[in-house]
Amino acid sequence: MTTYVALLHSIVLGPGRRLVMADLKAMAEGLGFRNTRTLVATGNLLFDADAAPVATLENQLETAFRERFGKHVDIILRTAEAWHRVAAGNPFPEGKGADVGVRIMRHPLGADVLPKLERIADSDLALALVDGDLWIDFRRKPSETKLLSHLTTRKLGIGTLRNANTINGLAKMLG
Repeated sequence: MTTYVALLHSIVLGPGRRLVMADLKAMAEGLGFRNTRTLVATGNLLFDADAAPVATLENQLETAFRERFGKHVDIILRTAEAWHRVAAGNPFPEGKGADVGVRIMRHPLGADVLPKLERIADSDLALALVDGDLWIDFRRKPSETKLLSHLTTRKLGIGTLRNANTINGLAKMLG
């Protein structure tokens, strides 16, 4: 049995309609996943399943999500072991938890991305690549920076942004 962390890229199902975490848990349980649990209402799911390639499980979850909720959502998975590495790899541990974020990527970003983003970013932001995921110390609300609009799937590939508080909360839930 392996424990996984699944991150949904968006939980907005339509105008005025957000995904309820109980429905997400029920969907995962319908796939045979066990010990399903969520952290905050932003699309963070933990579950236990037989060991399988991450890409296979991502595909199962995305297909089930589309069938159940009528919308495609990118879902990025990590094993519990890989998640602990993400949490431990925070290059900005002194940063304010809500202002430090990481874009968790389905496929690792290359080193060539960092200089491009640094040219776009406000001068007081700090950026770092750790194992292909992009860490950012926004040093204020991320929505107040011009970089946020460049952290899209179209520009960087499939990924999703979480703040350090969420990263650490999920690591704590994993034990």
